[in-house]
Amino acid sequence: MSANTITPAVHHIGVQTPDLANSTAWYQDFFGAEPTWTTDRFSALTTSRLPGVTRLTELVLGDFRFHLFERPGDPGSEKSIRFQHVCMTVDTPQALTAWREKWITLYASRRHRYLRSDQPTDIVVDDEGIQSFYCFDVNGLEFEFTWLPGGDT
Repeated sequence: MSANTITPAVHHIGVQTPDLANSTAWYQDFFGAEPTWTTDRFSALTTSRLPGVTRLTELVLGDFRFHLFERPGDPGSEKSIRFQHVCMTVDTPQALTAWREKWITLYASRRHRYLRSDQPTDIVVDDEGIQSFYCFDVNGLEFEFTWLPGGDT
C-alpha cells in the first residue's frame, strides 16, 4: 500500500497542561469526556520529546480521545509549540449555540482556572452559510465549533 492510499483518522489530540487535575475536570465538565487511564511512567522516547512530563491522562468522548499531559511551564507562552486551533463540527446551528452557552456557563461557575480570560467569540456566518465560533480551553488551546450546512465539506 502506498502512502497516497492511506486515509488517516484522528485518534487523539495531545494537550499540554501545567495542571492535570484542572484540565481533566474541565474536559469532563465541558465535553463530557471520561478518563480511561493515567500514567506517570514514560518511555525514553516520550521523555526525550517531552522533557519534564510528569503524568498523562486519557479522556474519551465517543471514538475520540484527548491525551492531557502535565508538564511544568506555560503551555500558552509564545515559545510553546502548539496547534493554532482544533475544529469540532456540530449537527445543527442550535447545537452550536448550546456549546457556546455551555462554555459561558462553565466559565462563570469559577470551577476551573483559565490561562486566558477571553470569552467565546460571537457565532459568525460566512458567505457559504457556515456558522462558527471560537473559544479557549483552560490551557489556552483554541477550539473552533462549526456547523456546515448540507453536511461535511
